[in-house]
Amino acid sequence: MSTAAHLEPSTLEQAKQLGLLPEEYEKIKQILGRTPNFNELSIYAVMWSEHCSYKNSIKWLKTLPRKGKQLLVEAGEENAGLVDLGEGLACAFKIESHNHPSALEPYQGAATGVGGIHRDIFTMGARPICALNSLRFGDPENDRTKYLVRGVVKGIGDYGNCFGVPTVAGEVYFDSIYQTNPLVNAMSVGIVKIGETVSAISEGAGNPVYIVGSATGKDGIHGAAFASKDITEDSAKDLPSVQVGDPFQEKLLLEASLEVIKTGAVVGMQDMGAAGITCSTSEMSAKGKCGMKIWLDKVPTRQQNMKPWEILLSESQERMLIVVRKGMEAEVEKVFSKWDLNCVMIGEVTDNGVLNYYMDNQLVASAPAESLVLGGGAPVYEREYKEPAYFAANKKFDLNAVEQPEELKEVGKLLTKQLNIASKRWIFEQYDSMVGIANTSTNCPSDAAVVRLEGTKKLLAVTVDCNSRYVWADPMTGAQIAVAEAARNIVCSGGIPSAITNCLNFGNPYLPEVYWQFVNAIQGMSKACEAFDTPVTGGNVSFYNQSTEGGAVYPTPTIGMIGVIEEKDLVMTLNFKKSGDKIYVIGEMKDDISSSEYLKAYHEITASPAPYFDLATEVKVQEAVKEVIYEQVVQSAHDISEGGLFITLLESAMASRKGFEIETDPDLRKDAFLFGEAQSRVVVTVKPEKEDAFIEIMSRHEVDFSNIGVVTSAMIYIDKDRWGSIGTWKDSYDSALENALNK
Repeated sequence: MSTAAHLEPSTLEQAKQLGLLPEEYEKIKQILGRTPNFNELSIYAVMWSEHCSYKNSIKWLKTLPRKGKQLLVEAGEENAGLVDLGEGLACAFKIESHNHPSALEPYQGAATGVGGIHRDIFTMGARPICALNSLRFGDPENDRTKYLVRGVVKGIGDYGNCFGVPTVAGEVYFDSIYQTNPLVNAMSVGIVKIGETVSAISEGAGNPVYIVGSATGKDGIHGAAFASKDITEDSAKDLPSVQVGDPFQEKLLLEASLEVIKTGAVVGMQDMGAAGITCSTSEMSAKGKCGMKIWLDKVPTRQQNMKPWEILLSESQERMLIVVRKGMEAEVEKVFSKWDLNCVMIGEVTDNGVLNYYMDNQLVASAPAESLVLGGGAPVYEREYKEPAYFAANKKFDLNAVEQPEELKEVGKLLTKQLNIASKRWIFEQYDSMVGIANTSTNCPSDAAVVRLEGTKKLLAVTVDCNSRYVWADPMTGAQIAVAEAARNIVCSGGIPSAITNCLNFGNPYLPEVYWQFVNAIQGMSKACEAFDTPVTGGNVSFYNQSTEGGAVYPTPTIGMIGVIEEKDLVMTLNFKKSGDKIYVIGEMKDDISSSEYLKAYHEITASPAPYFDLATEVKVQEAVKEVIYEQVVQSAHDISEGGLFITLLESAMASRKGFEIETDPDLRKDAFLFGEAQSRVVVTVKPEKEDAFIEIMSRHEVDFSNIGVVTSAMIYIDKDRWGSIGTWKDSYDSALENALNK
């Protein structure tokens, strides 16, 4: 291997400052056969950071179900998952976090999270057709929380709206546990014809290597390492680690990338996300079992006199690395010239497996590509884990010790204003959900967003889901619920679940209690994915999500799921359709208020188990819901989740300005019947003339179902008690978030 002998060797102290462990520093010396210089040390530090190497998580990630007949690539093989949709089309989709950057600079942190995840999709040759997001913030009455919410939402909205891809779905939760460390998870979904994808690979000695897109600056340097440590009061000093996005430049890059693929000149392509040039050159080379010579002084830069390590580690946005077939350079350069984008040859592919980086004809860094990457020489750890004390305490929760309120209507009013339940209209109205005219869910809401697939009768159902309080209460059960709810949302929309991507947001992996949460969540997720035949296509791990007080955020394994709806007549919406329609609950009503918004908001009790959940029952419920939708005997379907049955009914009623009249079950607590969040339950409505057909189908399924009432014109009645008009409830529901942010 070549050496950069003219450069001063690094020190152990420098290694520690860059986040490397002493044993990792020794391993680097063994790999190189010498002491690395600072450029090389920086390369290893960023590639061996948790953000890039998954060194503390990969052991458990490999236990997730990652194969399925519908998968076209296995998890981790490419920039995003790829699922066969039929009719010659494939869906590329992925979710990733941008938590730490958003905590410091919410606008750019969120915006570049959106930009980065879209690039993962179109580098594969797929055109993004929609975006989703999952957000967590702290106390809504706190001024900093309001600042973060406004910045994150505007960042997502501005980037997505300018880029021209609709934001079609998402979720937003508030809890003081996220006060210091909000979570910003962005998901992109794209469509490509099977056989027209591009791999993130480098092959063919002598093939030229191009950097295309924006110029390289000092923004985002050490961003991957920054994402692999706790946020502290000193984190503001890391602002250069927050990237700066340009959605208009990304739009040009999208069109140029899809056009250049059609020339046949592209061997491989990869987005420059975390770790920038370092990551793309090393991962593409390792995948192709080759090396590269890279001349850093040829890289277009925004600042003068950038040092080699700054160019190598910059995470400037809207950039790609492309390996081009030798002899076809002119065709590639012509495309990017047309779109007025940089397109500069900065290197060539070699056959020795070594990455050699040069600056002004001087070798400034040299390392074997395979030694840098996940699945290669990057370290793999199995951390200690132990059950936290709170878990046993949660199990001691006694339902009978919780007194039922006398005025349940007042509880309903309280829940309707809870920000984890109330309308997120103030947020989603800042997103363009209709650009591209593929979204069908704006005026006719479904549990999942429904997007048309151009040129086919099929539609795509997409969702993001995770109730992190459930996961904190019981990580294994809570993670199963996250997958189950995602699948339930797809099914309630008329779809068949296909596969998932995940964004695993946890605290510091070196804390045994945090790692226990992670391990148990992975095990729960595996069981649920196997039950629903929804393999994991890939995703993201985000550790080190801690508060300044040292406590971890709630474990939040966000699930992004896609499913296929075979034709538009099978699309099911959640809104009530007609007065007189019968209201049924599919699934068993339970005396259960564990981990509910009601228990927390009204009784101020947070220590309880996860809500009742049985995976086998959930599968049966979903099969029943699929059949009644496919046989077209139901008018609406909406799953019971946060806020329980009452909020589910309210949302279906508000969506059509209808009302409802129901009777509670005298054998159950009224508060549990109305506000409990026991899982595996779906509210459907049935025309009176189709009730016999509905009952006949349901009788073949081994699940409970019960008629609880009817749809009314505009009023709400519970046990014959008048709860008021739907308009009054809707006004409260719609205005709660805006009122809280404007206090």
